[in-house]
Amino acid sequence: MSNALADVTTHARRELAKTIVGQEAALDQLLLTVVCGGHALIEGVPGLAKTLAVRTLGRLLGLDFHRVQSTPDLMPADITGSSVLRMATGEFTLHKGPVFTDLLLVDEINRMPPRTQSSLLEAMEERQVTIDGTSHALPPWFTTFATQNPVEFEGTYPLPEAQLDRFLVKIRVTYPDPASGHEEAILERHHRGFDARELEKVAIEPIPTGQLAAAREAVRAVRVEPALFSYIATLARRTRDWPAVSLGASPRAGIALLLLAKALAASDGRDYALPDDVKAVAVPVLRHRIVLRPEADLEGVTTDHVVNDIVAAVEVPK
Repeated sequence: MSNALADVTTHARRELAKTIVGQEAALDQLLLTVVCGGHALIEGVPGLAKTLAVRTLGRLLGLDFHRVQSTPDLMPADITGSSVLRMATGEFTLHKGPVFTDLLLVDEINRMPPRTQSSLLEAMEERQVTIDGTSHALPPWFTTFATQNPVEFEGTYPLPEAQLDRFLVKIRVTYPDPASGHEEAILERHHRGFDARELEKVAIEPIPTGQLAAAREAVRAVRVEPALFSYIATLARRTRDWPAVSLGASPRAGIALLLLAKALAASDGRDYALPDDVKAVAVPVLRHRIVLRPEADLEGVTTDHVVNDIVAAVEVPK
């Protein structure tokens, strides 16, 4: 029996390669975020095709896409929308904001003031927004992709831990590896006429209708042995007593590890999860959920290093 997510993953890799050169791991994580019903924080300097990747993913999956450019004066209503008085009828009607979409790209979310950041919490957690005391449901595929620049901090508002914990993964997009030839391939592609602003000219083949829903069902059907539950719980607990960590991962982090490990197994064509699946997703799931002690930070220790050390220290179930 064919695995729907494995089919979608193969299709997505082929079609995304028409606009994005390289970045295979990041693209896979973007896709799995949507399938899992989560949200992703994307970190990378400008110019690495983060927006293009999400736009292409929307076309591929047949989902609506909206983009918000964060600024220090952005208000909650600029994202959620507001009630507008129609003079002709004397009644208020809902003017929907960009949050009413399937894929929402929030560029430079750390430039958004805390009050506006918090307006996204309800949308991300409850899949609804409240406007003038009335709750409005968001589309079932609603997914937030939030980007932030890792080097420019002037005029920014760091995300609080409560909001960071809402992101299923934190994806790091890096410069192309010089040995890969990807940067030369990007230049050649643009020389031949590719323009990211004219994405509609690229022949992206959407996935078949119903395939995305079937992919989500494939994740739910993945079998997990009891020993794997213990392994995931142990990884989460070790982050809480690790010497370099001042704030460890919450139980929600363990749920995220389980969910993404199951998705990785399904995307690989398996109906069972392995410890290797958990190890493969540990860094993107945990890197934004732990806080280092100041002395560890000063010594150049990163959360990625800590997560890798914890994974190496925890015994893998047989």
